Amino acid sequence: MDFKNDIIDIKDEIVRLRRMFHMKPELGFEEYETSKEIKKYLNQEGIAYESYAKTGVCGIIRGNLESNKERVIGLRSDIDALPIDENNKCSYKSTVKGKMHACGHDGHMAILLGVAKILNKNRDLFGGTVKLIFEPAEETKGGSRFMIKEGVLKNPDVDIMCGLHVDENINSGQIEIKHGAVNAASNPFKIEVIGIGGHGAYPAASIDPIVIASNIVTALQSIVSREVNPLNPAVITVGSINGGTAANIIPEKVTLTGIIRTLNKNDRQLVTRRVKEIAEGIGLTLRGKVNIEIEESYPMLINDKNAVSKLKNAAIKIIGEENVLEQEYPHMGVESFAYFANEVPSVFYFLGCRNEKKGIIHPAHSSLFDIDEDALVIGVAIQCQIVLDYLTS
Repeated sequence: MDFKNDIIDIKDEIVRLRRMFHMKPELGFEEYETSKEIKKYLNQEGIAYESYAKTGVCGIIRGNLESNKERVIGLRSDIDALPIDENNKCSYKSTVKGKMHACGHDGHMAILLGVAKILNKNRDLFGGTVKLIFEPAEETKGGSRFMIKEGVLKNPDVDIMCGLHVDENINSGQIEIKHGAVNAASNPFKIEVIGIGGHGAYPAASIDPIVIASNIVTALQSIVSREVNPLNPAVITVGSINGGTAANIIPEKVTLTGIIRTLNKNDRQLVTRRVKEIAEGIGLTLRGKVNIEIEESYPMLINDKNAVSKLKNAAIKIIGEENVLEQEYPHMGVESFAYFANEVPSVFYFLGCRNEKKGIIHPAHSSLFDIDEDALVIGVAIQCQIVLDYLTS
């Protein structure tokens, strides 16, 4: 099927949707107006949907052909924004102070709604079912795990999942894809160091938690450099240190927070165990007490080999083999699509949105982030193609 003309015809509509979402950003699990707009559009197109995880939505399109009627493919878009003041000067700038779509989720939503329109219009050309999953709180709690718990992948059961993310480091008109590990797992941690407060002039009468905390920060860095296989990427970051009120007072408590990122199960177990052992050991050695909490957060995102092949084949039909790039290294950032990939064979790829001529060069999660809106059409086309390939082969 050649649906390129259909997609070109709705380009202005897709751009309008993206800009509408961009102007009205909402944070994780607060996306009530965003969710209403998604449902409004699905209603307008005659597409059934179900609600999940407070603000999540799952649209459902069933093909009319008898062939492949048992097959089910899921497509995912995240819907939340970030707590950032936007500094772009454009007609569609965020109207909400302190909130901005600085990670491209506005584009993801517009793409998936465009896919919904095209596929629903062409239901006579395929069998099976498409689930259009709009996930809340990707940036914070990982809304996917709540949607999964509430049954979004069931009735009918999803066979394969596909997700995308715009990427400002890849030129518009290209994508990047990778077999195996795509994104890291994360383990946020909090270390509370308790000492005995006192006068800064008489440290011997106290137990200084600042000194203990400083030793812990330094020692934690030896885990990656001396205990993790040097061929395996891993990161331990201490992102905040809080304690003390004045220069001449030894405080009673210091709190550290940080995050661990790893790319395989064994390293994840090793690093989390060693962070706990080292922090507690230093506390004991320096006469303090250490309480530590390590959260089991986002898992690794692993692409399925067969799903990657399907996506590659679909993308080549749309943009040509020369524009389907191999992602060389995994990202150490996390991605909540990993929860879906843990449940069903999945593929996650990066859609180029960089355009230096248009000045679209700024990094995601910054106040100047923007996307080349020409990339939206490519995203719609590739998503439609993988669905049609899967449901008509």
